[in-house]
Amino acid sequence: MISELGENEARALLQRHSLGRLGVCERIPDDEHNRPYVVPVNYWYDDNSVYVHSLPGRKLRALQANPHGCLQVDEIEDAYRWRSALAFGLYEEVTDAAERDRVLTELFKRLPHLSPVESRMKKGLDETIVFRLRLTSVTGVFEKW
Repeated sequence: MISELGENEARALLQRHSLGRLGVCERIPDDEHNRPYVVPVNYWYDDNSVYVHSLPGRKLRALQANPHGCLQVDEIEDAYRWRSALAFGLYEEVTDAAERDRVLTELFKRLPHLSPVESRMKKGLDETIVFRLRLTSVTGVFEKW
């Protein structure tokens, strides 16, 4: 039976992880409609915001055109024991240099498996966009946990 997670439990789930799926709505060229676009991202949850870094591309274009986004995170034991949190928020680019450096430091701390390639990654940091989803709501569901 599927039940709702309380907001605090859903936020705790966000806090425990650093990999989630970012959902945005992208404009279809030559069409008046939008379509969902979901992509895995590394993130850092702090102070009612989810922070992400990205090179320019599809997800950033979508968020710049429509700032509403969401992040989905889960813990799955098996098909009948799982929990999922969904965090909704508004896109904001982090432009302050000190804050950007702080966020990148925290993101890299959560990605120890990237240590061997970190020096190569740092070369591309000038092109890297750091952004947050300033959260407007956090919900969650679970089954038999």
